[in-house]
Amino acid sequence: MKVKLLRYTADPELLCGAAALTSTKSGNPSDIFESINLEKARQTVKRVTGYGHASVIEHASFTFSIEEVSRAMTHQLVRHRIASYTQQSQRYVTYDTLKQYVIPPSINGNSEAKKIFDKALESVSEAYNKLLQAGVPKEDARYILPNAAKTNIVVTMNARELRHFFNLRCCARSQWELREVAIEMLRQVKKIAPSLFENAGPTCVELGYCPEGKMKPPECSIDETRKRFQNL
Repeated sequence: MKVKLLRYTADPELLCGAAALTSTKSGNPSDIFESINLEKARQTVKRVTGYGHASVIEHASFTFSIEEVSRAMTHQLVRHRIASYTQQSQRYVTYDTLKQYVIPPSINGNSEAKKIFDKALESVSEAYNKLLQAGVPKEDARYILPNAAKTNIVVTMNARELRHFFNLRCCARSQWELREVAIEMLRQVKKIAPSLFENAGPTCVELGYCPEGKMKPPECSIDETRKRFQNL
């Protein structure tokens, strides 16, 4: 799995700070943007979003390359609808070796489970190749491919949607692969725009309590989680 921030809105904190001031200042947005400094922009963003007015950070967007992850993971990722996605197509890419599949840690660390998993994937790959050799188009042969099949995807989200994404997918209850991706995405955007992602992470980081109720994992410590993400 690899996550790389490809591009982002230039000067995202300055832009969002100027946008926030536009609603309360008489001057033109272009003049506000040209005159605002980074410290003022960050203070403004923190103050305005602290009031709950998060729409101002929608003006900043971030584009990621998420590579060699499973189709199981991306099926969950694309449920976040306020985003743009471009995914590697199984109509064009051939899946003919075991290297093209993601192995969950729970299986990779269990020798017996690994044998079962590898045997099943070898069978799928063999059948897939035989279908191709029989003249079946890739778009039809792909019907037998498993959720473990690796894929690459380009994802663009604005800062507000990213914060919502982090609330849900950095949580200990999130699926392990998507959680790893989300945490790495958060680590990278915090370096670029710390004021836009202050206290970002699982919902408990912002609220101070776990909203999962009885579904909260017993081993999960809210204090440790908050400390981890605040220092990310």
